[in-house]
Amino acid sequence: MTDSRERRITALTEAAKAKSQNKTRDAEQAIRRMVKRGDPITFQAVQREAGVSHAFLYNHPELRERIEHLRGTRSKAPINPPNNADSTLVITLTRQIAELKQQHRRQLQALRDALERAHGENLDLRRELARRGMHPSPNVASIATTS
Repeated sequence: MTDSRERRITALTEAAKAKSQNKTRDAEQAIRRMVKRGDPITFQAVQREAGVSHAFLYNHPELRERIEHLRGTRSKAPINPPNNADSTLVITLTRQIAELKQQHRRQLQALRDALERAHGENLDLRRELARRGMHPSPNVASIATTS
């Protein structure tokens, strides 16, 4: 009877050790992912990311030391919010569209001004032709052949 009891105790001890090792591995992987993403490293954040308890993190000296070290280095560094690439892209494209609209308006106004000048010149030429006694023909080809 003591043999089976000892085997059960050994099996339970090994299972607990394996569970602890798995949780340690999960916590280490969570910390690496968070560092890679630039997330703040805190006990609570690691606990959520790894799915382990606060007590587990505090009771494992290596994990505790690593979290405290990373938390300390993060708090000393200036906090730069991650750039939101989509937001930056939208702002850039919106600015470019506004500039293109202004350019289009300027070009359109320049064309309108040129058309107005051309109409004015045309009117002046028609008046000059009428003064000389020539009647301006609506057919442009006939004007070109008479010249």
